[in-house]
Amino acid sequence: MTAIIKNPKERTRFLRFVGVGLMGAVIDFGVMNLLTKLLFMPLVIAGTISFIAAVISNFLWNRYWTYPDSRSKPIARQLSQFGVVSIAGLLIRVPLLAILEPLFEFVFSNMPLHFATFTTKFLAQNSDLAVAVVVVMFWNFFINRYWTYNDVETV
Repeated sequence: MTAIIKNPKERTRFLRFVGVGLMGAVIDFGVMNLLTKLLFMPLVIAGTISFIAAVISNFLWNRYWTYPDSRSKPIARQLSQFGVVSIAGLLIRVPLLAILEPLFEFVFSNMPLHFATFTTKFLAQNSDLAVAVVVVMFWNFFINRYWTYNDVETV
């Protein structure tokens, strides 16, 4: 963590990783909401599909923008490593989605909601997904930085 704070190059990589993650989050939230609203999928299934779509986008953006100097490993190896980290992130995420959704539903059902377009379920699912995305983002950054993209210099 101190390398990110003190090293301008690492700080730039972290900020790019966060930017890529934000784009991935837009994909993640968009796909999840489409699948739950239009196809009435349960959150855990929709959240898994949306996660996979975001992972594919994130790998491509991180490979070519965040870590363009990471070329000593073949793309297939990096994709495999990124995939393993992402699957571990999914294993963190799915239980969070399953556990937190009823808690958020309880919280939002006991609040006076003044948003005509937002239901308790909508707010609960999106809050749940937001927590899961943040937790998994930190996991993904540190493991990918020091395993998948360990061939870049920290200078």
